[in-house]
Amino acid sequence: MAGNTVEPGRTVLSRALAILDSFSERRPEQTLAMIVRDTGLAPATVHRLLAELVEWGALERHGRGRYRIGLRLWQLGALAPRGRRLRDVALPFLEDLYEATHQVVHLVVRDEDQALYVEKLSARPQVGVVSQVGGRLPLHATGPGKVLLAYAPAEVRERLLNAPLAHVTQATITDAARLRTVLADIRATGFCLSRDEMTVGASSVAAPVFSRPGEIAAAISVVVPSRTGSLAPLVPAVRAAALGISRALRPDEVFR
Repeated sequence: MAGNTVEPGRTVLSRALAILDSFSERRPEQTLAMIVRDTGLAPATVHRLLAELVEWGALERHGRGRYRIGLRLWQLGALAPRGRRLRDVALPFLEDLYEATHQVVHLVVRDEDQALYVEKLSARPQVGVVSQVGGRLPLHATGPGKVLLAYAPAEVRERLLNAPLAHVTQATITDAARLRTVLADIRATGFCLSRDEMTVGASSVAAPVFSRPGEIAAAISVVVPSRTGSLAPLVPAVRAAALGISRALRPDEVFR
């Protein structure tokens, strides 16, 4: 294929995907130079593929030489059956949980070794949070992420526990033995309490959503200011909402 002599072993599709993958929650807008640096592709290749991606609608050109994700990708992503059905089923329960707490409410799924935020409800939140719909955060540093990790297949847990765990704040759990104990506690109690691990000043209560008994589909959480004090009063509401979503996902199954 033409051009493979410049970047041998990389197809046109793999190069285009590398460009799209260079965008993230922390880098929603990029210049050509930033993309070249991140992907290692030749500037001429990036320039040509950017033009094609903009023409198709995967990217938008914004301002002077800056690019961001286009609506065409959002439209395609909204068609993903797993995320769409989960969101549609969960939304009424998330709205009830928001009305009961008036705090930030999340719906999160596991995407490989990261927590992917599928839905977020908030209005003038009392605490700053870094999450956003479509964004990814470390599993070990978030309440819903730890829930997803606790119920993930054993090989997933071991892979993450045997890898370096990044410090996000001073409170982030980075000791594998301690994290292993926390995950076991989550499986025993059915919920997770997290304080200041992802954002200083923000604490959360999270609980699992099951597509069938023992098979986790997602996690939900409520985020409150750490100054709130005890998180225990929030546990029944969060667990009830998670159980309601679980039952709605599989009404023919029995959940406890």
